[in-house]
Amino acid sequence: MEPLSRRKLLAAGAIAGGAAAAAAAHAQTGVFGNPDRPAEGRINSSPMAFSNPGPQNPQLAEQLPSFQDPPATDVSGMDLFWSSFNTAHKRVQAGGWAREVTQADFAISDAVSGVNMRLGPGGVRELHWHQQAEWAVMTNGRCRITVLDAEGRPAIREVGQGDLWYFPPGLPHSLQGLGTTGAEFVLVFDNGKASEFNTLLLNEWMAHTPPDVLAANFDLPVSAFRNIPVDDTWIFQGPPPMPLAQAQAAVRSPLGEPKDQFTFSTNDMRADKVTRGGSVKIIDTRNFPVSQTIAAALVTVKPGGMRELHWHPNADEWQYYIKGQARMTVFNTGPKAQTADFKPGDIGVVKKSLGHYVQNTGSTDLVFMEIFKDSRYQEVSLSQWLAGTPPDLLAAHLNMDPKLLEKFRSPRVVIPA
Repeated sequence: MEPLSRRKLLAAGAIAGGAAAAAAAHAQTGVFGNPDRPAEGRINSSPMAFSNPGPQNPQLAEQLPSFQDPPATDVSGMDLFWSSFNTAHKRVQAGGWAREVTQADFAISDAVSGVNMRLGPGGVRELHWHQQAEWAVMTNGRCRITVLDAEGRPAIREVGQGDLWYFPPGLPHSLQGLGTTGAEFVLVFDNGKASEFNTLLLNEWMAHTPPDVLAANFDLPVSAFRNIPVDDTWIFQGPPPMPLAQAQAAVRSPLGEPKDQFTFSTNDMRADKVTRGGSVKIIDTRNFPVSQTIAAALVTVKPGGMRELHWHPNADEWQYYIKGQARMTVFNTGPKAQTADFKPGDIGVVKKSLGHYVQNTGSTDLVFMEIFKDSRYQEVSLSQWLAGTPPDLLAAHLNMDPKLLEKFRSPRVVIPA
């Protein structure tokens, strides 16, 4: 007897009830769930057919178990939505290093690109600016930032682990690692093609401006520019910076401080949602007004918890995994569904409006950032949608006992335990 198709299974369910349809699907495909044919997953394969005796890289394969042994509910193919800074090449210089994942390496990520950067103690990211906006989250140590706003007002701030910054396109800035440990952070640019290795640098501009023009601009003799660097310095080893208050006094302008706050502390905010399964903190223009093109959520999921089934109607979701380990399945039209695993330093992308969930598959807290190229964070919850659907209509769709459907009307749980 042939396995039931999705359409036949739904038709059978409408006539005979959900329990009979589920039993038929289980009996014919070997697993309760995916009714498509040909059936997928190891449970529908013989041991020899599932084996993999050919050449392997076990260390890499072990990092991605759901790619090697996907659940039977995965179906068809899908654009790769997993990447990682761990497999990105590092550009290393005297003051630190950086590695990046752009659309050139990660085709699905056309909305934003990401950079993981480390500055050693005193390490300086050369004075520069971008054609794109720069959003960042600190993951380790402390960093001093300088920035000049469009009104010519300078600001100097220091940030630590969990802090964010945002520089609108075109605003010049610099970064320097502090203390005995320096700084590490992740940058996100609001353009998937943007590269950290292709920025507008102070030293390159100076080196490619005629000396007489430099002299006229700064009212200095041409000889003053005789020893300027002829190459960019990008990330160089600088001297220990002067104390913060002294640096701020040295650049104080009669124009005053910028009206925008370019930094934000996630540590100082209360979670927008807390359950026994975890918490979510949302950062967008409602509490970080300067961040006009990037919205974000800091998500913590306890062991055994899950980020509920949901989607985002306004933007792609770019994920950066900070702690713990996770499994995510993404659902698309087709139907298509694919599952991937994530560990610290990994990146995920879920295209706009595609359904997904994120499970904590480890024994410690899972912490990750959800990042969107938009001014506001938006989300649609599957549970909330079903709770807002008339129960008779819902029962007609799902072939479930109406008494069980009452569970859908329980208070929304963003991160169920």
